[in-house]
Parts: sequence; C-alpha cells; structure tokens
Amino acid sequence: MQFNPLVSILINSYNHQNFIRETVDSAIAQTYPNLEIIVVDDGSTDQTYEIIKSYGDQIKSITKENEGQASAFNVGFLASKGDIICFLDSDDVFVKEKVQQIVDIFEFNPDISWCFHGLILVDKITGKWLGQHRETVSRICDFRKDIKQGRLPFYPPPTSCLCFKRELLKQILPMEQTFLKTAADCYVRLVAFGLAKGFYLDQALTFQGIHENNVGTLRIDKEALIEAEIMIFVYLMRCQFPEFKNIGNRLFARGFSYYFRYGNQWGQIKQKYQQFVKKYLELTSIWEKLIIIIMTIIYCRPWRKSYTPREI
Repeated sequence: MQFNPLVSILINSYNHQNFIRETVDSAIAQTYPNLEIIVVDDGSTDQTYEIIKSYGDQIKSITKENEGQASAFNVGFLASKGDIICFLDSDDVFVKEKVQQIVDIFEFNPDISWCFHGLILVDKITGKWLGQHRETVSRICDFRKDIKQGRLPFYPPPTSCLCFKRELLKQILPMEQTFLKTAADCYVRLVAFGLAKGFYLDQALTFQGIHENNVGTLRIDKEALIEAEIMIFVYLMRCQFPEFKNIGNRLFARGFSYYFRYGNQWGQIKQKYQQFVKKYLELTSIWEKLIIIIMTIIYCRPWRKSYTPREI
C-alpha cells in the first residue's frame, strides 16, 4: 500500500509583509502533493493578512488577535487535519523536496514520532548565506531517558525544521498561551524529546531568514528576553509534565544565572521574570533548590562567555 499521508504545513506570521509571499510560495511549490497549507496571522498591523488572502483557496488563512507564537501554534494545529505536521515561520523558506523527504523518513521509520533536520541561515536583504545549523549524521534519536535525567546531548533546530506525527502533537498542543509569546518552539521540541523517539535528518531543508526583526536567532541584544521566555516555558513544562523536572531544573538554573550575570539588561521584563522564578521554586523540593543553586553558581562562572543549547 502506498504511504500517502496528508501533511499540514502550519505557517505562523506576524508583520512579515516583506517575507510572507516567498514563504507561502515555498509551501505551495512542494513536490509532495497531498498537502494542506494553513497560515495563521497573529494580528499583523501591516499588509500581511491581505497578502495571505490573495492566495484564495490555495491555502487556509486564519486571522486572530495578537497573542504570540504559542497561540498561533494552537490555532493552526486545531484547524489542521494532517497526519504529519510541519511548522514554518513566515520569514523562512522550504526547499521544494522537503515534505517528500520528511514523509519518506516517517515511512521507513514507523516507530518514530518526530523528525527534525538542518537549515541554512540566509540574510533576507543581501541573500548571503550566513552559516548552517546541523548535527553530524542522520540517525534515529531517543532522548527520553536523557530528558528525565536532565541531559540533552543534541543541538535542537528552530521552528521551521520541526515535523511531527499528529498523535504526538496531540499530547503537547494546545499549550498554555497566556504567558509564552516567543519560545513555543522550544517548549514543543523539548517535550517531544521526552515523550517519543524521533529522527534527525542531516540535510538543510529550510532556509532561515535573518533580518533586523528576528526574535532570537543571532540577536545578542535580545538574550535577556530569550532567557526570560525559557524560564516561562520551563515553568509551564514542569506543571504539565512533572516527570521532566530534571531538565527543567537545569534550564531554570541557566536562566537564573543570567539574571545575576546581566541583571542590568532585564529592564521591563524583570517583573514578569521574577513572578515565574517564584512560581517555579514553589514547585521544587529543598533538595532540588540546593541543586539549582549549585548549577546557577556553575553557570555564573566568569569564564563562561555564553550559553548554547548544546550545553543543556
């Protein structure tokens, strides 16, 4: 029997009128035919939604008030029908064979529930390639034991490299969306690691757009915001999946150390950050608090210049 699942491409967008057309076109141009394309416009104030609507019935377009990435993920997933879900940010581009290759991976590895892959960073103004995000080899990955023990020996890619079986995403979405605005992809992929086996495909199937309005990638000036959002998703993960407390404690300690090292950069987000510090610590035992303090001190070492996902 031919393996021909319906694949949903979920595009989340906010104020990307200069990029959204190229993104949608890359989804429409996929060589795999059994597709649905859902674009969720998260309350854009530019011409993004007008551009989306111009595609007519080639895509399903949804507009909503601005609530952030987690909300857009939730709305898009609930509107989808696909057996396989591929996320796509509205300033990124898929290579035309991407979905077919993902479908092939799921067909030949029926016991996996997620498939992630590499990407190439591209300057959206000049078109210059800025580097790659990749691991070293294509392989089946099972991080369930590592997550429960507080480790992750893997460099996870961002939104536009994430693909899931529907059955797995149903365990994760809808997610709490009130507070989490920009790190929903971090939450989804980390929980997926803890729940199921997957596959890493060492091929660049996405071009990630880099420009002045990027939320996090290559934005050193936004490290404080990124760490604060990670603190929030760790708290939400702890509430929903308490079995992942060890990895949560480690990420919490990393974010907590950032406050002590660069506290002057927190600015207006300090109050929001502090409430989640309190909320998270209320969930921990005395022994866990001691471990968090030790890890925070380690992360605060002056020779630690920066943090990367590979350090988790």
